[in-house]
Amino acid sequence: MKKYNVAIVGATGAVGQELLKVLRERNFPVGELRLLASSRSAGKTMEHAGETYTIGLTDAQAFQGIDIALFAGGSASTEFAQAAVDAGAVVIDNSSAFRMNPDVPLVVPEVNPEDVDWHKGIIANPNCSTIIMAVALKPIHDAAKIQRVVVSTYQAVSGAGKEGITELTEQTRQVLAGEAIAPQVFAHPIAFNLIPHIDVFQDGDYTKEEWKMIKETQKIMHEPSMKITATTVRVPVYRSHSESINLELEQPLSAAEAKEVLAKAPGVIVVDDVTQKKYPMPIDTSDHDEVYVGRIREDKTVTYGLNLWVVADQIRKGAATNAIQIAETLIARHKL
Repeated sequence: MKKYNVAIVGATGAVGQELLKVLRERNFPVGELRLLASSRSAGKTMEHAGETYTIGLTDAQAFQGIDIALFAGGSASTEFAQAAVDAGAVVIDNSSAFRMNPDVPLVVPEVNPEDVDWHKGIIANPNCSTIIMAVALKPIHDAAKIQRVVVSTYQAVSGAGKEGITELTEQTRQVLAGEAIAPQVFAHPIAFNLIPHIDVFQDGDYTKEEWKMIKETQKIMHEPSMKITATTVRVPVYRSHSESINLELEQPLSAAEAKEVLAKAPGVIVVDDVTQKKYPMPIDTSDHDEVYVGRIREDKTVTYGLNLWVVADQIRKGAATNAIQIAETLIARHKL
C-alpha cells in the first residue's frame, strides 16, 4: 500500500491530538509524520505511537515533501495553507477560513464525497455542528426531500477548547463551594447553566455559529434554497454535541420508514427504543465516530414532518475523524 507524508498543523491542541489518535486508530497509511505548531511549542517533543517527535515550527518552508497537510484550525490556516499547497500538499482545513469560498469544497464524506474531485489544493472541514446534522439529514433528504430545517443545538464546552473544559470544572467546584464565579471563556457562568450564545452576533441577531449551520449545510447538500433556521446553545457537558432537529418534508415519510432509512445510512447509528428509555446521550457517544439518532417521531403539525434527536462527538466526527475521512476519500478517488 502506498504511504503518504502527513503534516499536522496545530499538533499540540485538542483537535491536533485527536487527529493523531484517529490516524493511528484507522491505520491511515502514513509515511513521514510531521508535527507542526507555533513558536510556543516548536522544539518541544511529543510522544505518539511509541515514538518521540520533535515539534517543528509552522512556516512557509515546513511543507516540503508533504502529501497531506491537516490544519487543526486557527490563524495558521490563513497564514500557511497556500504555502502548503504551493509545496505540493493537499490541505484539509478545520478552520472556518475557506468554508464558504466557492472554489473550495466543503466535505462530509457520507454526504458529498464527490466534491473532493474538484479541489484546487484546499478542502474545508465543516463546522462540527454542521457535520453532525448533515450526516443525519442526508438519508432523509434522499428519501423524501427536506424543505425546511429547524435546529436547536446543545453544545459541549470542549467546543471552546481546553479552556472551556477547565472553566466548567473550576466553576462547578466554585458553585459547590459557595464561591463567587468570574467567567473568562464564556459570556456567563456555564456551570449549572445554559447559554444561548455561541460565537459573535451577526445579521438578524443570529450568531456566527448559527449562520455556519445554515450556510454550510446548504453548500454541503447542494441545496442553496433549503430553508434552515438555527439556535445554538452552550451547555455544561464536557464532550459531544446534541441537536434537536425538526424537518418539513416534500414527500411522506413515516417515523418507521425514517428509522429504517437512517439505520442503513453510512456513519449513522439509530438508538431509539423509548420503551427501554434508549436514546442518544453525550455520555454514551463521546469518543465514538458515528452520529447517533433517536427520538424519531412524526410531526403532525405540518403535512409531512419529522423530529430527530441527534448526538455525536464533536471533536471526533465533528472535526478530526471527518478530516481523516476526507483524506481517505481523496485516496479512494485518486485525487491526491
